[in-house]
Amino acid sequence: MDRFVFLLATGIADGVVFALFALSLVLIWRSTRIINFAAAAMAVTACYLALAVTDLTGSYWAGLIIAVLVGGTLGWAVERGVMRAARDPLSGVILAIGTVMVLQALTGILAGPQSRPAPVPFGDRPVIVGGVPTLSPYDLFVIAVAVTLTAGLHTLFARTSLGLQMRAAAFAPEMSRLLGVPVARMRTLGWILAAAVGALAVLLAVPGELGLDPHAGDPLFVSAFAVAVIGGLDSAEGAVIGGLLVGVLVSLVTGYLGAAVAPLGVLALLALVLLVRPAGLFAGVEARRV
Repeated sequence: MDRFVFLLATGIADGVVFALFALSLVLIWRSTRIINFAAAAMAVTACYLALAVTDLTGSYWAGLIIAVLVGGTLGWAVERGVMRAARDPLSGVILAIGTVMVLQALTGILAGPQSRPAPVPFGDRPVIVGGVPTLSPYDLFVIAVAVTLTAGLHTLFARTSLGLQMRAAAFAPEMSRLLGVPVARMRTLGWILAAAVGALAVLLAVPGELGLDPHAGDPLFVSAFAVAVIGGLDSAEGAVIGGLLVGVLVSLVTGYLGAAVAPLGVLALLALVLLVRPAGLFAGVEARRV
């Protein structure tokens, strides 16, 4: 039982990080109907600058703010300078992969290929409850960030004029233009928000086993993409719940069956969800009819 509790706590901690990065993918999808395959490389680039600021100032919070700001700036630059040249979904995928190659090459040249640790603002040792290790203060901080972001994004898209304009620009751009919605501006804003959230997710992930190197975001992107599909690409709440499901599943399968079996468990869950509910567990009716 103690082993199960420990694995469950570990899965929740990992799942929250998956959920945060999945939120970035959901944001892009909800505002542009595009999967941003360059999300991980953009986030890692922002995190390198954030850690440089942390080293210079000695402040974790200064680095966190820089990660969000630089992430949003990269989102703006990539959307305006690269993705607007895409004429169809295939060219968008090709441009995103090219962006990944450029950013990873630049970070590798400037920062080196070695992995580097990252500081944490709170203790990262699990709290012992009844002799069983559970979540650490840092894990609780990450959970609080995820819950706050999810609530904020839900409010933005469901209850504000700006959020509704962003969704309208994604679902029906031509009709939205006729109604006076600045479609290009809404798409740019979607990229800015998504890239900022992605940078925050990677920054919160690197203090653990991930570490920071030019390819640090790649495994996180794979897990987060599965999470986004399972939860529903149009649902911020689905990203959080899907992240917890995948995190707990990976932790339990790794603890009882071995790390090599964990990807098969995620693949089985993904296949089951796609068979039973192709749009995702928490996709809305409006999203499925489009």
